[in-house]
Amino acid sequence: MKPIIRVDQLSKRYAGSEQYALQNLHLQVTEGAIFGLLGPNGAGKTTLINMLCGMIQPTSGYVEILGMNYQSQRRTIQKRIGIVPQEYALYPTLTARENLYYFGSLFDLPKKELKARIHSGLEEVGLLSFADKPVERFSGGMKRRINLLAGLLHQPSILFLDEPTVGVDVQSKEVIIQLLTRLNQEGTTILYTSHHLNEAQHFCTEIAIIDYGKVIKQGPPQQLIDHVPGAQTLENIFIHYTGKDLRDYA
Repeated sequence: MKPIIRVDQLSKRYAGSEQYALQNLHLQVTEGAIFGLLGPNGAGKTTLINMLCGMIQPTSGYVEILGMNYQSQRRTIQKRIGIVPQEYALYPTLTARENLYYFGSLFDLPKKELKARIHSGLEEVGLLSFADKPVERFSGGMKRRINLLAGLLHQPSILFLDEPTVGVDVQSKEVIIQLLTRLNQEGTTILYTSHHLNEAQHFCTEIAIIDYGKVIKQGPPQQLIDHVPGAQTLENIFIHYTGKDLRDYA
């Protein structure tokens, strides 16, 4: 399969910082993958996601998305990617349906088609009966499901997810994973970050472990496990390559 995302010598240093958040990072994601981006706190995962989505500019290096770059084809790329941030990107006083209609309308979808997608999406994630209630009344798991729907109404070719199952109940997590699996089977490439290593081991077709702003290991989860003597889980691999030191930062 051809690369759908290509990153070459990508670096980012924020203004006022002496350290690079990313440094000469190389990465390729093949079309149709469920790609997990894993790493300790402060490793550079969110910075990388933000650059792949065109939200921040690199200090140096090159990003190619769907064979295009943000310098010359930003609007075309943005129409073909979906973004689901870790923070809830929702208007709390609006209903679930109103939130989805607003975000879907940003992509110029025909009204009839958008309404149909909203209806089927709410039904799939078990929230159709709550469609006309304000999201400020929703539980964390319900907000996560609406947050996810808002990022995929326009049926993106690539879906970027930053901790899509953090802080949710088991049932909501199962619904989210099932929805993402279906989307992937229908052709959507998924790139997501997560601290849930057991989830990533079973969900992802490929992972990259990032630390100190660089990719230190990449490959299918089981292949990485098999290459380290005594390793049985992705958690073993993660500790093997990133160490046991605490990574608290402020």
